[in-house]
Amino acid sequence: MSPASTLAAALALFQMVPGKPQLAHLAVIDVLVIVIYFATVIYIGFHLKGATNTSEEFFMAGREMTAWIAGLSFVSANLGALELMGWAGSAYQYGILAMHWYWVGAIPAMLFLGLVMMPFYYVSKTHSVPGYLKLRFGESSRVLAAISFATEMILMSGVNMFSMAVVMKVVLGWNITFSIFVSSLAVAAYVALGGLRSAIYNEVLQFCLIWGGALLVPILGLVEAGGFHGLQQKIIANLGNDNYLHLWKTTAHFTDNPMGIHWTSILFGLGFVVSFGYWTTDFLVVQRVLSAHNLRAAQMAPVIGSFFKMAVPFIVILPGLLGLVVLKNPDGSLMHLVGQNQISAANPHSYNEVLPLMLVRYFGPGLLGLGVTALLAGFMSGMAGNVSAFSTVWTYDLYRPHIRKNAPDAHYVAVGRWATILGVLVSICAAYLVMHAAGIMDYVQALFSLFLAPLLGVILLGMFWNRATAAGGFWGLLSGIVTSAGLFVWVHEVGQKALTIVAFSPHAKPMAENMSRALWAFAACVLVCVAVSMVTKPKPVAELNGLAYSATTLPKAEPVPLYKNQWFWAGIVAVLFVAGNIIFW
Repeated sequence: MSPASTLAAALALFQMVPGKPQLAHLAVIDVLVIVIYFATVIYIGFHLKGATNTSEEFFMAGREMTAWIAGLSFVSANLGALELMGWAGSAYQYGILAMHWYWVGAIPAMLFLGLVMMPFYYVSKTHSVPGYLKLRFGESSRVLAAISFATEMILMSGVNMFSMAVVMKVVLGWNITFSIFVSSLAVAAYVALGGLRSAIYNEVLQFCLIWGGALLVPILGLVEAGGFHGLQQKIIANLGNDNYLHLWKTTAHFTDNPMGIHWTSILFGLGFVVSFGYWTTDFLVVQRVLSAHNLRAAQMAPVIGSFFKMAVPFIVILPGLLGLVVLKNPDGSLMHLVGQNQISAANPHSYNEVLPLMLVRYFGPGLLGLGVTALLAGFMSGMAGNVSAFSTVWTYDLYRPHIRKNAPDAHYVAVGRWATILGVLVSICAAYLVMHAAGIMDYVQALFSLFLAPLLGVILLGMFWNRATAAGGFWGLLSGIVTSAGLFVWVHEVGQKALTIVAFSPHAKPMAENMSRALWAFAACVLVCVAVSMVTKPKPVAELNGLAYSATTLPKAEPVPLYKNQWFWAGIVAVLFVAGNIIFW
């Protein structure tokens, strides 16, 4: 069969999958771009299979990544289709407030991870965050954290699957089940073959594709809207106020902003509990940094990643704001997007679909293939990160210590590969749960408040309070998880009355509820951990070397030029961070 006929057959397959009427048609060049991408990522997995023969190579990439590779992978693992679509939808729903999740909800925590927490993770040579809890609090805390984390990763992987299926449904009219099946096979193949090393290399590739494929959307959108000033004027004209255009100005009162949130929830719930819980304890991102070849590289990786993280709103938040003024119905009226659970014949598109709709609006043949490939890359990046982290935690923190302790190293590599396949299969089931959420990011932040807020409490107490005990760590973590889960069920069963109590306001939206629930969970964890620790016996200080800040002698790094110093670059990031918040106040 000739290359032309092969492409024609592939094109026919892409267009014939039953689903909703498609908004765009792939040309042959679009199919070629997508096929080349899939072939490349699978080839990387096969190519790196020979370099992943030991558990250290499979799960930790041999700890030989440079600061730049680890840093780009660190931020790319977080920049999945979930981020691209979810926060674009949240920007359409909540306005520029969504940018908080990239600035106050990320930058301080990323810098804290690199400058303060990485010495503990890296020096202890732990393979996972639950592994650190084992060293600090004992086996019971590790098992609880591992089960909690593994559950979170599976649910998060399902979100990425659903996100990609939405892209294919909106852009091409594909059936959701078919979209999930095809993309999942590719991710399972390259992660199972090449482990974390394959995931990291593909994440760097995907980072470039995401920026290359998604960057045109805000550029072309701003041209149509008349620049950022024109966008601001159109939003004010369409909505009747400028509440969608401020980061902090409208947060003094719950009723003044579209999220129904107060600045205290943003600063403490998001900026501290959720942000630090994710960036410093979620093994999906910490694992990438632990792959660095030395401590300085491990500390520089989050600092490097923070520069790119601050720029991501340009390709994520801005398209959501542009969607408020440029997306039109066939009759010329403004399109009205609704929650995923509110779709109807009159309003057939949800908040989650704003970015795919923008792709269809601006991208023609060739560019559409690149744009779809960028979202494919984002989906696969996020899902691969979730699955590889799940595989590591399952193998190191559950299977090896409790099922088979003294097996050959090759056995654990095989278990890791099978865990990858299992993780993908279970994630497929989890993808269908997301359909019941109003928005992708509402669902994701609910998961963070459930799993990460309590974990942050025990890790901070373990690192910075020598008196914290094994019993305190376990019961504190368990109480935080139970508190968050209980509040979640209570609000969804009782309704607005419970929501008002949890979020401190009758005007709170789901995102505000998530931030407040995270605060409750963190507080419960800390209070119980402190109370139990005060009546139980702590470890001797001599046993806390490498586990607690005041009991550890950190290695002294060799002097380097200023331009290589992590504290210097962190200072530049901090200045840019403060300036950005002032500009968009």
